[in-house]
Amino acid sequence: MPDIELLDRVWFGNSLRQWLFALSAFGVAYLLLSLLRRFSVRRLGVLAARSATHLDDLGVEIIRRTRQYFLLVVSFNVAARLIHLSTPARDVVHAITVVAVLLQAGRWGSGLIGFAVEHYSRKRGDGDAGTRATIQAVGYAGRFALWVILLITALSAFGIDITALITGLGIGGIALALAVQNILGDLFAALSIVLDKPFVVGDPIQVDAINGTIEHVGLKTTRIRSLSGEQVIISNADLLRSRIRNYKRMEQRRAVFTLDLAFDTPADKVAAIPAMVRKIVEAQPLARFDRSHFLAIDESGLRVESVYFVLDADFNRYADIQQAINLELLRQLQRDRIQFGYDTRLVNLRQTPNDQAI
Repeated sequence: MPDIELLDRVWFGNSLRQWLFALSAFGVAYLLLSLLRRFSVRRLGVLAARSATHLDDLGVEIIRRTRQYFLLVVSFNVAARLIHLSTPARDVVHAITVVAVLLQAGRWGSGLIGFAVEHYSRKRGDGDAGTRATIQAVGYAGRFALWVILLITALSAFGIDITALITGLGIGGIALALAVQNILGDLFAALSIVLDKPFVVGDPIQVDAINGTIEHVGLKTTRIRSLSGEQVIISNADLLRSRIRNYKRMEQRRAVFTLDLAFDTPADKVAAIPAMVRKIVEAQPLARFDRSHFLAIDESGLRVESVYFVLDADFNRYADIQQAINLELLRQLQRDRIQFGYDTRLVNLRQTPNDQAI
């Protein structure tokens, strides 16, 4: 009887039996959650090591980032439902729960952003430090935005009026954006370069009158090593506003060349030139003949225009093929005694009756 009376004695609005039952529920809930977290990390870790997908890796990362204080708060809320708490006590429990949930949400969100940044860096970084730096900067910006949202949510949960705060942040953000719009434009352009990949480090490109190779893509500028040797630095916003020719992605190169023959070349020899060009071009590796025609009678001679495609983007390969074509054409034209044309003008001088001989 004394033991029963002791268990039924009321302490802070609940009997000792209720307190013991709630304490047991707290211990059991915390133990089960801890075991479930540990088992999930181990089990998913084994599956993630065997799997080629990244979703299981993300699941392991999220579970691993679940903190002990969050499990304690969840277990405490389970126990709190089994007892009667005063209004001040419930307010304290609510405040602790809000803080714990928001902190844990921040940990999960940061882990998700970090996982996405790391995965994208491995997939699209291509060993480029500038690209990785841009992706990391986007990750930092995402984490900052996440914690700002969580802070505003916490203030709202505690009954603080955040209307003025949001308005102030909006006005301040607009003023800041106007003050640093050029920098922000370059940052967003860098992000566009990273995501859209119009070029990567090592690509030969042409921007307006600049020909060169991409050396570095930074947060604000891109550096190009020009063909003449100097380094050209262009802001990312200006670069994306220009027309960019990426020669590395060229699948084939169109080559056009002309032959100007002398005016006294016989018609049958001129008619044989296109077939001669076709045979010479088709004999070259990685060259596809397109056409050859006697197109014009110019002041420099009888013009034969020929077109072919080099099935390789390398300029040196094109130069080798064109050189081989030129040499073989020169040999065959010399063999057939066909002369090249040159600029010719005929000037007629007429003497009028009024002209006096000198």
